[in-house]
Amino acid sequence: MDNTQAQSFDVVIVGAGLAGAALACVIAQGDPQLRIAMVEAQTLSNEAPSLHNTVQGFDARVSALTLASQQLLADIGLWPEIVSQRAAAYRHMRVWDAEGTGVVDFAAAEVNQACLGYIVENRITLAALLNRLQSLTNVHFFNPAKVAGLSESVAALNKRAAGFNNGEQQRCLDLADGQQLTAPLIVAADGANSLLRQQAGFATREWDYHHHAIVATVQTELPHQHTAWQRFLPEGPLAFLPLGGDHQGHFCSIVWSALPDYTQQLMALNDDEFSQQLAAAFEHKLGAVQSVSQRYSFALRQRHAVDYVQPGLALLGDAAHSIHPLAGQGINLGFSDVRVLAEELLRARQRGLGLGDISLLQRYQRRRKAENLAMMAAMDGFKQLFGHNNIALRWLRNAGMHGFNRSPAIKRRVMLSAMGLH
Repeated sequence: MDNTQAQSFDVVIVGAGLAGAALACVIAQGDPQLRIAMVEAQTLSNEAPSLHNTVQGFDARVSALTLASQQLLADIGLWPEIVSQRAAAYRHMRVWDAEGTGVVDFAAAEVNQACLGYIVENRITLAALLNRLQSLTNVHFFNPAKVAGLSESVAALNKRAAGFNNGEQQRCLDLADGQQLTAPLIVAADGANSLLRQQAGFATREWDYHHHAIVATVQTELPHQHTAWQRFLPEGPLAFLPLGGDHQGHFCSIVWSALPDYTQQLMALNDDEFSQQLAAAFEHKLGAVQSVSQRYSFALRQRHAVDYVQPGLALLGDAAHSIHPLAGQGINLGFSDVRVLAEELLRARQRGLGLGDISLLQRYQRRRKAENLAMMAAMDGFKQLFGHNNIALRWLRNAGMHGFNRSPAIKRRVMLSAMGLH
């Protein structure tokens, strides 16, 4: 490959999803001298999403953004744009057991907050991030561009052959069209099935939940009351998450986790049949389900990288960890990764340190790994606790839920932690 084809940057980010785009925004605005490359295989659109107030007018993919995630987006100046489009603040959360009397209620007032978080369509958050990135002169897009793999640049090989290496060690990314991008740091933000993670040989621990999730948007007879609802059924949890779009609050995003055979049966129903089954499974808490959007189904799998970093290479967001969508915490963990990695990179720039230095990257790993593992263990614990119908276990979990609900101090600590307000 000719040397002229290699393009040099300070940071190359692979994956322009929520986590990758957020990292680019934070570091590009934090240090306008940073030269950042964004590599994304899918064609990115500049158009703002159309926001029709029908079940088909919502993105099926939504996130329950914590106040910590909201603050990250506010710090880079994007929150007003997101709220002006469509975001639903939820002030309450109700969790109950279908196989007993256990109920837990959370209210924002218990922690002196206006809300517990926001339900936002992923496409709205992503559009705001990409619009900002495209206005920044120090961010260069390679899109659509597929990654061929990691290698050493011709320049680095020539230096090694000559017996010297002045300057910072470079990592090299080969694109399928023959272009080569070099940088001291490459960030893999390319999702749960990260190609870069696999090619770099990162070990993972992973397991299949043997469940599938159905996601869709529904319109309900009764308003959602600015409440996130979650019912634990024997076959898996069912969540109704409040959406914006109308002042009365009749739109919700649903996530229904169930065994594959049952999921297949539900997906085969027509809309009216599915709506009836869904309302019954939800105990008609919001009355009848009046309409439902196109449904999507996907397998649930938990995955965690044993290490997040190598010299000059860091995993971010779902590339490092993917969890059960039980509490909508996936992107919140990703945004926490963004905040910490950005802090380490910008501090290194101020001190004149190399961005690919392993000690810098290991600090990022130490700061994030424990919290990510704790959240993953909690989600797996909930899944196991509610996934068994043993009578003794059922009694224990219902008694525990009652006790927890009557313990304001414990509940307050849990709520603050879940909201990212440690």
